[in-house]
Amino acid sequence: MDFAWSPEEETYRKEIRAFLDAELPPDWTTRRRRPDSDEQVARSKDFCGRLAERGWLTPHWPKEHGGRDAPAWQHMILGEELWSIGEPRGPQYMNVNWIGPSIMAAGTDDQKRYHLGRISRGDVIWCQGFSEPDAGSDLASLKTRAQRDGDEYLINGQKIWTSYANAAEFCYLLARTDPDAPKHKGISIFLVPMTTPGLEVRDVHAVVGEHAFHELFFTDMRVPASTRLGPENEGWGIIRSVLSHERVGVPRYGRAMFQLGLIASWASERGLLADPGVAERLGQAQAACEAARALVYKVVDERAKDVPPSPNAYVARAAMVQAEWAVGEAGMVVMGPDGLELDTVADDQFRFGMTAGVAAGTYEVQLNLIAGLALDLPRS
Repeated sequence: MDFAWSPEEETYRKEIRAFLDAELPPDWTTRRRRPDSDEQVARSKDFCGRLAERGWLTPHWPKEHGGRDAPAWQHMILGEELWSIGEPRGPQYMNVNWIGPSIMAAGTDDQKRYHLGRISRGDVIWCQGFSEPDAGSDLASLKTRAQRDGDEYLINGQKIWTSYANAAEFCYLLARTDPDAPKHKGISIFLVPMTTPGLEVRDVHAVVGEHAFHELFFTDMRVPASTRLGPENEGWGIIRSVLSHERVGVPRYGRAMFQLGLIASWASERGLLADPGVAERLGQAQAACEAARALVYKVVDERAKDVPPSPNAYVARAAMVQAEWAVGEAGMVVMGPDGLELDTVADDQFRFGMTAGVAAGTYEVQLNLIAGLALDLPRS
Protein backbone atom coordinates (compact mmCIF):
# COMPACT_ATOMS: atom_id res chain seq x y z
CA MET A 1 0.00 0.00 0.00
CA ASP A 2 1.18 3.52 -0.80
CA PHE A 3 0.19 5.92 1.96
CA ALA A 4 1.60 9.04 0.34
CA TRP A 5 -1.14 11.63 -0.07
CA SER A 6 -1.99 12.79 -3.56
CA PRO A 7 -1.83 16.52 -4.43
CA GLU A 8 -5.65 16.60 -4.39
CA GLU A 9 -5.75 15.03 -0.93
CA GLU A 10 -3.13 17.41 0.40
CA THR A 11 -5.14 20.34 -0.94
CA TYR A 12 -8.30 18.95 0.65
CA ARG A 13 -6.57 18.68 4.03
CA LYS A 14 -5.28 22.26 3.79
CA GLU A 15 -8.77 23.51 2.90
CA ILE A 16 -10.24 21.78 5.94
CA ARG A 17 -7.59 23.27 8.23
CA ALA A 18 -8.22 26.75 6.83
CA PHE A 19 -11.95 26.28 7.37
CA LEU A 20 -11.42 25.19 10.97
CA ASP A 21 -9.09 28.11 11.67
CA ALA A 22 -11.76 30.49 10.38
CA GLU A 23 -14.83 28.90 11.96
CA LEU A 24 -13.71 27.80 15.42
CA PRO A 25 -13.03 30.15 18.37
CA PRO A 26 -9.37 31.21 18.75
CA ASP A 27 -9.02 29.30 22.02
CA TRP A 28 -10.59 26.11 20.69
CA THR A 29 -7.49 23.93 20.94
CA THR A 30 -6.34 25.26 24.31
CA ARG A 31 -9.51 24.50 26.28
CA ARG A 32 -10.46 20.96 27.27
CA ARG A 33 -13.40 19.86 25.16
CA ARG A 34 -14.76 16.33 24.92
CA PRO A 35 -17.10 15.35 22.06
CA ASP A 36 -19.82 14.57 24.63
CA SER A 37 -19.44 17.80 26.60
CA ASP A 38 -22.53 19.98 26.90
CA GLU A 39 -20.72 22.75 25.05
CA GLN A 40 -19.81 20.68 22.01
CA VAL A 41 -23.18 18.97 21.79
CA ALA A 42 -24.88 22.39 21.89
CA ARG A 43 -22.58 23.77 19.19
CA SER A 44 -22.69 20.72 16.93
CA LYS A 45 -25.73 21.67 14.88
CA ASP A 46 -24.32 25.07 14.03
CA PHE A 47 -20.88 23.71 13.18
CA CYS A 48 -22.18 20.70 11.25
CA GLY A 49 -24.54 22.95 9.31
CA ARG A 50 -21.57 24.98 8.12
CA LEU A 51 -19.70 21.80 7.22
CA ALA A 52 -22.73 20.61 5.27
CA GLU A 53 -22.92 23.87 3.32
CA ARG A 54 -19.46 23.06 1.94
CA GLY A 55 -20.35 19.43 1.26
CA TRP A 56 -17.95 18.24 3.96
CA LEU A 57 -20.28 16.65 6.48
CA THR A 58 -21.11 13.55 4.42
CA PRO A 59 -18.71 13.80 1.46
CA HIS A 60 -18.37 10.02 1.01
CA TRP A 61 -22.13 9.48 0.83
CA PRO A 62 -23.87 9.05 -2.56
CA LYS A 63 -25.07 12.27 -4.14
CA GLU A 64 -28.67 11.10 -3.99
CA HIS A 65 -28.48 11.13 -0.19
CA GLY A 66 -26.70 14.43 0.28
CA GLY A 67 -23.09 13.40 -0.34
CA ARG A 68 -20.53 13.99 -3.09
CA ASP A 69 -19.49 10.39 -3.88
CA ALA A 70 -16.06 11.31 -2.52
CA PRO A 71 -13.41 8.60 -2.02
CA ALA A 72 -13.11 6.83 1.32
CA TRP A 73 -9.76 8.55 1.90
CA GLN A 74 -11.41 11.98 1.94
CA HIS A 75 -13.70 10.80 4.72
CA MET A 76 -10.65 9.65 6.68
CA ILE A 77 -8.81 12.94 6.13
CA LEU A 78 -11.84 14.85 7.38
CA GLY A 79 -12.11 12.60 10.43
CA GLU A 80 -8.43 12.98 11.27
CA GLU A 81 -8.54 16.76 11.10
CA LEU A 82 -11.68 16.99 13.23
CA TRP A 83 -10.67 14.45 15.87
CA SER A 84 -7.18 15.94 16.14
CA ILE A 85 -8.69 19.15 17.52
CA GLY A 86 -11.36 17.62 19.77
CA GLU A 87 -14.12 16.64 17.32
CA PRO A 88 -16.29 19.79 16.90
CA ARG A 89 -19.03 17.67 15.26
CA GLY A 90 -19.91 16.50 18.77
CA PRO A 91 -22.17 13.43 18.52
CA GLN A 92 -22.86 13.85 14.82
CA TYR A 93 -19.87 11.73 13.82
CA MET A 94 -22.10 8.73 14.65
CA ASN A 95 -24.78 9.94 12.25
CA VAL A 96 -22.25 10.22 9.45
CA ASN A 97 -20.27 7.03 10.12
CA TRP A 98 -22.90 4.38 10.63
CA ILE A 99 -26.44 5.53 11.43
CA GLY A 100 -26.89 7.13 8.02
CA PRO A 101 -25.26 4.25 6.10
CA SER A 102 -27.48 1.72 7.87
CA ILE A 103 -30.58 3.68 6.84
CA MET A 104 -29.27 3.78 3.26
CA ALA A 105 -28.85 0.01 3.33
CA ALA A 106 -32.10 -1.04 5.00
CA GLY A 107 -34.45 1.94 5.20
CA THR A 108 -37.72 2.55 3.42
CA ASP A 109 -37.98 5.38 0.93
CA ASP A 110 -39.70 7.54 3.55
CA GLN A 111 -37.02 6.80 6.15
CA LYS A 112 -34.25 7.62 3.71
CA ARG A 113 -35.92 10.81 2.57
CA TYR A 114 -36.48 12.15 6.06
CA HIS A 115 -33.55 10.90 8.10
CA LEU A 116 -30.76 11.04 5.52
CA GLY A 117 -31.77 14.54 4.53
CA ARG A 118 -31.54 15.77 8.11
CA ILE A 119 -28.27 13.98 8.82
CA SER A 120 -26.61 15.33 5.68
CA ARG A 121 -27.75 18.86 6.64
CA GLY A 122 -26.31 18.47 10.13
CA ASP A 123 -29.45 19.45 12.03
CA VAL A 124 -30.17 16.33 14.11
CA ILE A 125 -28.59 14.53 17.05
CA TRP A 126 -28.94 10.78 17.63
CA CYS A 127 -28.11 8.38 20.43
CA GLN A 128 -27.80 4.60 20.29
CA GLY A 129 -29.85 2.28 22.49
CA PHE A 130 -27.57 -0.75 22.55
CA SER A 131 -26.06 -1.81 25.90
CA GLU A 132 -28.17 -3.06 28.78
CA PRO A 133 -27.34 -3.85 32.42
CA ASP A 134 -26.91 -7.54 31.50
CA ALA A 135 -25.98 -7.09 27.84
CA GLY A 136 -22.95 -4.88 27.39
CA SER A 137 -20.01 -6.79 25.97
CA ASP A 138 -22.40 -9.54 24.85
CA LEU A 139 -24.81 -7.25 23.02
CA ALA A 140 -26.79 -10.11 21.48
CA SER A 141 -28.03 -11.03 24.97
CA LEU A 142 -30.22 -7.91 25.07
CA LYS A 143 -33.63 -8.31 26.70
CA THR A 144 -35.50 -5.11 25.78
CA ARG A 145 -38.68 -6.46 24.20
CA ALA A 146 -40.65 -5.08 21.28
CA GLN A 147 -43.98 -6.87 20.89
CA ARG A 148 -46.03 -6.40 17.73
CA ASP A 149 -49.53 -5.05 18.32
CA GLY A 150 -51.26 -4.32 15.03
CA ASP A 151 -49.55 -1.39 13.33
CA GLU A 152 -47.47 -0.65 16.44
CA TYR A 153 -44.84 -2.19 18.68
CA LEU A 154 -45.09 -2.16 22.46
CA ILE A 155 -41.57 -1.75 23.89
CA ASN A 156 -40.42 -2.46 27.45
CA GLY A 157 -36.90 -2.62 28.78
CA GLN A 158 -33.82 -0.67 29.76
CA LYS A 159 -30.62 0.61 28.12
CA ILE A 160 -27.50 1.94 29.84
CA TRP A 161 -24.21 3.72 28.98
CA THR A 162 -26.04 5.70 26.30
CA SER A 163 -24.16 8.84 25.29
CA TYR A 164 -25.88 12.05 24.10
CA ALA A 165 -29.34 10.89 25.23
CA ASN A 166 -29.96 14.18 27.06
CA ALA A 167 -29.73 16.12 23.77
CA ALA A 168 -30.76 13.54 21.16
CA GLU A 169 -33.83 13.81 18.99
CA PHE A 170 -33.81 10.15 17.94
CA CYS A 171 -32.63 6.86 19.40
CA TYR A 172 -31.28 4.04 17.25
CA LEU A 173 -32.81 1.28 19.35
CA LEU A 174 -32.20 -2.47 19.40
CA ALA A 175 -34.97 -4.64 20.78
CA ARG A 176 -35.86 -8.31 20.72
CA THR A 177 -38.92 -9.04 18.60
CA ASP A 178 -38.75 -12.85 18.85
CA PRO A 179 -37.86 -14.00 22.38
CA ASP A 180 -37.81 -17.64 21.29
CA ALA A 181 -35.24 -17.18 18.53
CA PRO A 182 -31.52 -18.00 18.99
CA LYS A 183 -29.49 -15.24 20.63
CA HIS A 184 -28.29 -13.60 17.40
CA LYS A 185 -31.71 -13.85 15.78
CA GLY A 186 -35.01 -12.21 16.59
CA ILE A 187 -33.54 -8.70 17.03
CA SER A 188 -34.98 -5.63 15.29
CA ILE A 189 -33.97 -1.98 14.96
CA PHE A 190 -36.24 0.99 15.65
CA LEU A 191 -35.69 4.68 14.85
CA VAL A 192 -37.43 6.14 17.89
CA PRO A 193 -38.18 9.84 18.57
CA MET A 194 -36.92 10.71 22.04
CA THR A 195 -40.21 12.48 22.82
CA THR A 196 -42.16 9.21 22.59
CA PRO A 197 -44.39 8.68 25.66
CA GLY A 198 -43.04 5.91 27.86
CA LEU A 199 -39.36 6.78 27.29
CA GLU A 200 -37.46 8.13 30.31
CA VAL A 201 -33.85 9.39 30.34
CA ARG A 202 -31.72 9.44 33.49
CA ASP A 203 -28.13 10.63 33.92
CA VAL A 204 -25.45 8.16 34.95
CA HIS A 205 -22.97 10.09 37.08
CA ALA A 206 -19.48 8.96 36.11
CA VAL A 207 -15.87 10.00 36.50
CA VAL A 208 -15.51 10.40 32.73
CA GLY A 209 -17.77 13.47 32.75
CA GLU A 210 -21.30 14.77 33.29
CA HIS A 211 -23.82 13.70 30.62
CA ALA A 212 -21.29 11.22 29.21
CA PHE A 213 -23.70 8.34 29.90
CA HIS A 214 -27.41 7.87 30.49
CA GLU A 215 -29.95 5.19 31.24
CA LEU A 216 -33.02 4.82 29.05
CA PHE A 217 -36.19 3.23 30.43
CA PHE A 218 -39.00 2.03 28.15
CA THR A 219 -42.32 1.44 29.86
CA ASP A 220 -45.16 0.35 27.58
CA MET A 221 -43.71 2.66 24.91
CA ARG A 222 -45.64 2.43 21.66
CA VAL A 223 -44.00 3.17 18.31
CA PRO A 224 -45.44 2.79 14.81
CA ALA A 225 -44.26 -0.19 12.80
CA SER A 226 -42.99 2.37 10.29
CA THR A 227 -40.15 3.20 12.72
CA ARG A 228 -38.65 -0.28 12.29
CA LEU A 229 -35.49 -0.31 10.19
CA GLY A 230 -35.26 -3.34 7.92
CA PRO A 231 -37.15 -6.62 8.20
CA GLU A 232 -38.43 -7.80 11.53
CA ASN A 233 -36.00 -10.07 13.41
CA GLU A 234 -33.12 -9.30 11.03
CA GLY A 235 -31.50 -6.38 12.80
CA TRP A 236 -28.37 -8.23 13.90
CA GLY A 237 -27.00 -8.52 10.38
CA ILE A 238 -27.46 -4.78 9.86
CA ILE A 239 -25.71 -4.01 13.13
CA ARG A 240 -22.72 -6.22 12.36
CA SER A 241 -22.27 -4.46 9.05
CA VAL A 242 -22.56 -0.89 10.33
CA LEU A 243 -20.33 -1.44 13.36
CA SER A 244 -17.49 -2.30 11.01
CA HIS A 245 -17.77 1.35 9.92
CA GLU A 246 -17.94 2.59 13.51
CA ARG A 247 -14.83 0.73 14.60
CA VAL A 248 -12.53 2.57 12.21
CA GLY A 249 -14.70 5.54 11.29
CA VAL A 250 -13.61 7.36 14.43
CA PRO A 251 -9.84 8.09 14.18
CA ARG A 252 -9.38 8.52 17.90
CA TYR A 253 -5.63 8.24 17.42
CA GLY A 254 -5.80 11.76 15.93
CA ARG A 255 -7.05 13.23 19.20
CA ALA A 256 -4.61 11.09 21.16
CA MET A 257 -1.69 12.38 19.09
CA PHE A 258 -2.82 15.97 19.62
CA GLN A 259 -3.07 15.38 23.36
CA LEU A 260 0.37 13.77 23.34
CA GLY A 261 1.79 16.89 21.69
CA LEU A 262 0.36 19.03 24.50
CA ILE A 263 1.88 16.72 27.10
CA ALA A 264 5.26 16.91 25.33
CA SER A 265 5.03 20.70 25.22
CA TRP A 266 4.29 20.79 28.95
CA ALA A 267 7.34 18.61 29.57
CA SER A 268 9.54 20.74 27.29
CA GLU A 269 8.59 23.96 29.07
CA ARG A 270 9.83 22.41 32.31
CA GLY A 271 13.03 20.98 30.87
CA LEU A 272 11.89 17.39 31.31
CA LEU A 273 12.52 16.08 27.80
CA ALA A 274 16.16 15.38 28.67
CA ASP A 275 14.95 12.79 31.21
CA PRO A 276 15.33 9.36 29.52
CA GLY A 277 12.29 8.03 31.33
CA VAL A 278 10.09 10.88 30.09
CA ALA A 279 11.41 10.58 26.54
CA GLU A 280 10.84 6.82 26.56
CA ARG A 281 7.27 7.14 27.82
CA LEU A 282 6.40 9.79 25.22
CA GLY A 283 8.06 7.73 22.49
CA GLN A 284 6.11 4.61 23.40
CA ALA A 285 2.84 6.54 23.26
CA GLN A 286 3.77 8.08 19.91
CA ALA A 287 4.61 4.63 18.52
CA ALA A 288 1.24 3.30 19.69
CA CYS A 289 -0.56 6.15 17.90
CA GLU A 290 1.40 5.61 14.69
CA ALA A 291 0.70 1.87 14.78
CA ALA A 292 -3.02 2.53 15.19
CA ARG A 293 -3.00 4.94 12.27
CA ALA A 294 -1.23 2.46 9.98
CA LEU A 295 -3.71 -0.30 10.87
CA VAL A 296 -6.69 2.00 10.30
CA TYR A 297 -5.27 3.02 6.94
CA LYS A 298 -5.15 -0.64 5.95
CA VAL A 299 -8.89 -0.93 6.58
CA VAL A 300 -9.63 2.30 4.71
CA ASP A 301 -7.55 1.00 1.80
CA GLU A 302 -9.72 -2.13 1.70
CA ARG A 303 -12.85 -0.01 1.72
CA ALA A 304 -11.53 2.25 -1.03
CA LYS A 305 -10.95 -0.84 -3.16
CA ASP A 306 -14.42 -2.28 -2.39
CA VAL A 307 -12.89 -5.24 -0.56
CA PRO A 308 -15.44 -6.95 1.74
CA PRO A 309 -15.03 -6.19 5.48
CA SER A 310 -12.24 -8.22 7.09
CA PRO A 311 -10.94 -8.91 10.63
CA ASN A 312 -8.49 -6.05 10.07
CA ALA A 313 -11.17 -3.70 11.42
CA TYR A 314 -11.05 -5.45 14.79
CA VAL A 315 -7.24 -5.27 14.86
CA ALA A 316 -7.33 -1.55 14.07
CA ARG A 317 -9.96 -0.92 16.72
CA ALA A 318 -7.89 -2.70 19.38
CA ALA A 319 -4.81 -0.69 18.36
CA MET A 320 -6.70 2.58 18.74
CA VAL A 321 -7.74 1.61 22.26
CA GLN A 322 -4.12 0.84 23.12
CA ALA A 323 -3.05 4.21 21.72
CA GLU A 324 -5.61 6.07 23.81
CA TRP A 325 -4.50 4.26 26.94
CA ALA A 326 -0.81 4.77 26.18
CA VAL A 327 -1.24 8.55 25.87
CA GLY A 328 -3.36 8.74 29.02
CA GLU A 329 -0.79 6.79 31.00
CA ALA A 330 2.05 8.88 29.54
CA GLY A 331 0.30 12.05 30.66
CA MET A 332 -0.07 10.82 34.21
CA VAL A 333 3.53 9.60 34.42
CA VAL A 334 5.09 12.68 32.80
CA MET A 335 2.95 15.31 34.55
CA GLY A 336 2.85 13.48 37.87
CA PRO A 337 0.75 15.15 40.57
CA ASP A 338 0.03 18.10 38.24
CA GLY A 339 -1.77 15.71 35.91
CA LEU A 340 -4.29 14.88 38.62
CA GLU A 341 -5.68 18.41 38.55
CA LEU A 342 -9.14 18.57 37.00
CA ASP A 343 -9.20 19.48 33.30
CA THR A 344 -5.45 19.31 32.76
CA VAL A 345 -4.49 17.55 29.53
CA ALA A 346 -3.43 14.43 31.45
CA ASP A 347 -6.68 14.30 33.42
CA ASP A 348 -8.74 14.88 30.28
CA GLN A 349 -6.95 12.20 28.26
CA PHE A 350 -6.95 9.63 31.04
CA ARG A 351 -10.68 9.97 31.63
CA PHE A 352 -11.53 10.12 27.93
CA GLY A 353 -9.34 7.08 27.30
CA MET A 354 -11.39 5.11 29.82
CA THR A 355 -14.28 5.14 27.35
CA ALA A 356 -12.10 3.95 24.46
CA GLY A 357 -12.22 0.34 25.57
CA VAL A 358 -16.01 0.33 25.80
CA ALA A 359 -17.40 2.32 22.87
CA ALA A 360 -18.26 0.41 19.67
CA GLY A 361 -17.64 -2.91 21.38
CA THR A 362 -15.37 -3.54 24.34
CA TYR A 363 -11.64 -4.07 23.94
CA GLU A 364 -12.01 -7.63 25.21
CA VAL A 365 -14.67 -8.39 22.58
CA GLN A 366 -12.33 -7.08 19.89
CA LEU A 367 -9.58 -9.41 21.16
CA ASN A 368 -11.97 -12.36 21.06
CA LEU A 369 -12.92 -11.52 17.48
CA ILE A 370 -9.28 -11.19 16.52
CA ALA A 371 -8.51 -14.56 18.11
CA GLY A 372 -11.29 -16.32 16.25
CA LEU A 373 -11.43 -14.53 12.90
CA ALA A 374 -7.85 -13.36 12.36
CA LEU A 375 -5.81 -15.98 14.24
CA ASP A 376 -8.26 -18.90 13.88
CA LEU A 377 -7.71 -19.90 17.49
CA PRO A 378 -10.05 -22.53 19.00
CA ARG A 379 -12.63 -21.54 21.58
CA SER A 380 -11.81 -22.70 25.09
